[in-house]
Amino acid sequence: MKQSKVTLSKDYKISKIDNRVFGSFIEHLGRAVYGGIYEPGHPAADANGFRKDVMDLIRQIDVPLVRYPGGNFVSGYRWEDGVGPVEERPRRLELAWSTTEPNTFGTNEFMQWCKTVGTAPMMAVNLGTRGPDDARNLVEYCNHEKGTYYSDLRRSHGALQPHDVKLWCLGNEMDGDWQMGHKTAYEYGRTANEAAKVMKWVDPSIELVLCGSSNSHMGTFGDWEATTLDLCYDKVDYVSLHQYFDCRDKDTANFLAKSCDLENYIRTAACICDFVKGKKHSKKQIHLSLDEWNVWYHSNGAQFEKWSEAPHILEDVYNFEDALAVGLMLITILRNSDRVKIACLAQLVNVIAPIMTENGGKAWAQTIFYPYLHASRYGRGYALQTLLETTKHDTKDFTDVGDVDSIAVWNDAAEELTVFAVNRDMEEDNLLSVNLKDFAGYKAIEHIRYDGFDRYAVNTAQKNSVKPRSEALSATPDACEFRLNPLSWNVIRFKKV
Repeated sequence: MKQSKVTLSKDYKISKIDNRVFGSFIEHLGRAVYGGIYEPGHPAADANGFRKDVMDLIRQIDVPLVRYPGGNFVSGYRWEDGVGPVEERPRRLELAWSTTEPNTFGTNEFMQWCKTVGTAPMMAVNLGTRGPDDARNLVEYCNHEKGTYYSDLRRSHGALQPHDVKLWCLGNEMDGDWQMGHKTAYEYGRTANEAAKVMKWVDPSIELVLCGSSNSHMGTFGDWEATTLDLCYDKVDYVSLHQYFDCRDKDTANFLAKSCDLENYIRTAACICDFVKGKKHSKKQIHLSLDEWNVWYHSNGAQFEKWSEAPHILEDVYNFEDALAVGLMLITILRNSDRVKIACLAQLVNVIAPIMTENGGKAWAQTIFYPYLHASRYGRGYALQTLLETTKHDTKDFTDVGDVDSIAVWNDAAEELTVFAVNRDMEEDNLLSVNLKDFAGYKAIEHIRYDGFDRYAVNTAQKNSVKPRSEALSATPDACEFRLNPLSWNVIRFKKV
């Protein structure tokens, strides 16, 4: 059996974790909206057409934030198409995903859904085919109380009170040539600066997310962030990061090491933000919004009828090793909570999602649902500098990869401490010793184990058995050693007694 050691102290805090890092994403793509969160006529639908079975699963995770309406979709979206009487809304060709958009679900429906499920909206504006004028009009529609054209238009649509949306994305992946209205860094930076200016003139209380590169492997990464930030540093608050991982080569060891790539991406992006800060002699700190992240590769290449409505697109069926990869990404996000203030698991329902549904039928949790749930439920508080001593290994693309990766979160108000740990080793147990330097009176009360499954095991509507199990621990012994099984996600909970 291998051995690892974690040493923890209250004095060594990384940051207070922003709860918005447990956010998610709903795009008008496939069945994320239609047949996902919204399905009038479903036996579990409420009066607004929102699926209550889906909302129940979302509430289990306690998702604090949902990004909407895209994604690639937003770069061709006319938000006016999705407001007003439903019977008068136009059907549009949706060019990002080659489908037909009925617009029966739009801005006001989304805001009502957010209130019903208990989450906050993160709205994106179209800076692809549209620009600053449409962006500021949408802010006025959503956030101004009354007495102007767009605020009174909202009220005429039945939303008498402002939606008070506080967080806005300035477009989506604008460095990608697949994007409608694709721009150079300079073109986008100028457009984003002007949009940010007028949006904040309408509502100075909002926060804005600048589009960073579409992923860390883009040829534009680095220069794009530096150029666009140089043009609008004073008007934005965050830079976006998008990152997806795959295991097409069936190399599990290398797949589970890819969180190291995410770590490097986050730290490099933070350095670029700080370079521009120094260049401008600014005191303002730009933080990061990892507003798309997940495992994504199972459904690539799936066929569907072009221009169909809400087809089955990107419906990845996640296996157990995907859940471990998601757990490792969550650990990385928490470890970098001093700079990552927003993160959105992409997406929430059906489309590369932790929750799946059948049209007219069941809803169920995929394998990746559980690390996400645990991190959101027990990962709120202070991320601690986790001094981790562990054995290491090399993979095809990475060297010195820890057999165990871990982060600890201290909820001082509840007097609870949680250690999240993944054992990447495919064959050998690892005995994890936890040294609580100054947590007097804290005792281990629970060990949640997610292990023992074939790495390709999945959950389905018919069989939903890939789930974690909980072991209650005695609160009296002082021993702090925990066996981490091979290929395992572990949540070890301590409480002051």
